[in-house]
Amino acid sequence: MFAHSLSSWLHRRGLHYSWLIVAITFLTMLTSSAALGLPGALLQPLSREFGWSTDQISSALAIRFILFGLIGPFAAILMERFGLRRVICIALVLIAACLILSTQMTQLWHLFALWGLVLGVGSGMTALVLGAVIANRWFDKRRGLVIGLLTASSATGQLIFLPFAAWLIEHYGWRTAVFPVFVSCAVVCVLAFLFVRSHPHEVRLTPYGSDPHIEPAAPVTSMRMTIWEPLRMLAEASRNRTFWVLAGTFFICGLSTSGLIQTHFISLCGDYGLSAVPAASVLAMMGAFDFVGTILSGWLSDRYDNRKLLFWYYGLRGLSLLWLPHSEFTLYGLSLFAMFYGLDWIATVPPTVRLTGATFGKERAGMVFGWIFAFHQLGSAFAAYGAGLSRTWLLTYTPALYAAGGACLFAAAIIFMIRKPQPQAARS
Repeated sequence: MFAHSLSSWLHRRGLHYSWLIVAITFLTMLTSSAALGLPGALLQPLSREFGWSTDQISSALAIRFILFGLIGPFAAILMERFGLRRVICIALVLIAACLILSTQMTQLWHLFALWGLVLGVGSGMTALVLGAVIANRWFDKRRGLVIGLLTASSATGQLIFLPFAAWLIEHYGWRTAVFPVFVSCAVVCVLAFLFVRSHPHEVRLTPYGSDPHIEPAAPVTSMRMTIWEPLRMLAEASRNRTFWVLAGTFFICGLSTSGLIQTHFISLCGDYGLSAVPAASVLAMMGAFDFVGTILSGWLSDRYDNRKLLFWYYGLRGLSLLWLPHSEFTLYGLSLFAMFYGLDWIATVPPTVRLTGATFGKERAGMVFGWIFAFHQLGSAFAAYGAGLSRTWLLTYTPALYAAGGACLFAAAIIFMIRKPQPQAARS
């Protein structure tokens, strides 16, 4: 009822309801991203209060990354069977439950259950696959812009929440820091319940950019789609060399971003005498540069060879990580790192999505990219645990930074194992 009334009100003012769906999805992915990034600010407070080592905490966070990635390929089927509104609301309820219950945890297994299992499942249901589904269902035009905006939402979540969370931890304790994200989950859940619909025809519309003279109609769904479809798609894609190159480079992408920097950067800065608030502010600066870089990357990926773009993205990221231990963690050094590293934090997504579509076709691209994204999260889990192990055993993160930087240079080199995609007209 609310959705129909609002859709009519927007239509009379020349606005398509699809942009409201994008706004709520943006907030959903932003909030999920903020919850995923929050543990990075909690490493040292949890270690001080409970005596848990960095590698113990990191192992729980690694589980979160694994589940976040592995649920992705199946998320589209959940959305098809249960609808976007239910999936979004259930995901946000799981994330909110994780946050509020974590304030009462006292044992290490509580950390594994909440920040590992519950947060991993909840955030996995609102991963990049959600953005792809929204773009394909609600838009016939501007899909690239929509995917770029929704992908950039993860940077915005970090930009908004992390500095404030670090300030709350410093002044009021780590338990207080979870409440802003918890409140955001609750607010966005209510918005999704009231206004999100699975398809345009449910509010008597056609997708944005479609022929306005076409009568809104329910989409034809495939009855062959089962819960085993992602596994069948993985078996087919795994026979293609391009899949393994993209999966391998995206593994390195996760290893060098969310698993390493997002999880351990504040703790790393603490080793050099930088407190949590300025360290989180540097992360926010990276988020600001990444917001610009990801949208710009989407624009560039429509115009240039995506392999060359990925070569530069991975190459520059690798050099910045190799340089970070020598930055002396001054304002100038960290600002320089934030700029070069931040511009391509998630800029790898649009070229990787386009190469996936050019290789496997539009119909299969979403699910194949879901598996490629799963490798990204496996890389994140590997780095989250490995960097924590380095910090515990060697008392320094430097080996992890060198390893990630070298891996990025390797990714830049092997990306040209992918053949240059043929123009779309020549493909079919």
